[in-house]
Amino acid sequence: MINLNGNLVGEEDATLSVFNRGFAYGDSVFETVRVINGNIMFWEDHYFRLMSSMRIMRMEIPASFSPEFLEEEIQNLVKNNNLDNFPARVKLAVFREQGGFYKPTTREIGYTIIAEELENSFYLLNDDSYEVELFKDHYINSGILSSVKTNNRAINVLGSIYASENDYKNCLLLNENKSVVEALNGNIFLVKNNVIKTPPISDGALNGITRKQLLKIIKEVPEFQLQETSISPFELQKADELFITNVVVGIQPISKYRKKEYASKVSGELLSKLNVKARLG
Repeated sequence: MINLNGNLVGEEDATLSVFNRGFAYGDSVFETVRVINGNIMFWEDHYFRLMSSMRIMRMEIPASFSPEFLEEEIQNLVKNNNLDNFPARVKLAVFREQGGFYKPTTREIGYTIIAEELENSFYLLNDDSYEVELFKDHYINSGILSSVKTNNRAINVLGSIYASENDYKNCLLLNENKSVVEALNGNIFLVKNNVIKTPPISDGALNGITRKQLLKIIKEVPEFQLQETSISPFELQKADELFITNVVVGIQPISKYRKKEYASKVSGELLSKLNVKARLG
């Protein structure tokens, strides 16, 4: 079952017009959330990021779009798909209603929610071979718009094709200043000695929910020094560890970049703390 504007319909009936603005112009934002036994992980953070994204995109937020309403919509869909006792990945997409060309004739919105089963309830450390490379064909623009999860993900699609064609697990994206911004599917962290770095949102990095949780965790660990600062590609091969974060996998250690191979000790420690936070939150 799929939630289409508040109605539960079968997949074959969940149709959108070819004039839908999300399809025609990328005029859409979305959140991917992890639901464990009916409980939405870090729901408050997801909700406020969605509201922020809609405001940045100048969408009209319906009065009904309270955190309680959307939480219930997600939970009802999960239950109707018999996933209330299983881990689930849920995507909530909001699009501006059709009308106009680049200039919309309305700011009202519609929405869809889809749910799929996940394999594991909590995050597991995947220390299999995970080699990455820089994707340099196109760049992310620094600034607040790049931090919004719109459905215009052309660079992520092209980077994913490049990675597949060249047998890489992932690629790291650069901004116009040639700073490392993020991975194709998550935020990037670099560990060197006791310093943990991650690019700032102002560099064009996605305002990731797992990133936000991890920043809180790292600040509470006295042996680490956290820096939100630009990362040069030259720093990558000098790092002790590199890892990627997103809401689906939690923390994914990078094992190799070019000739450099990395450990996964710190990422393993942080993943344990992230799982504790997930259980509590």
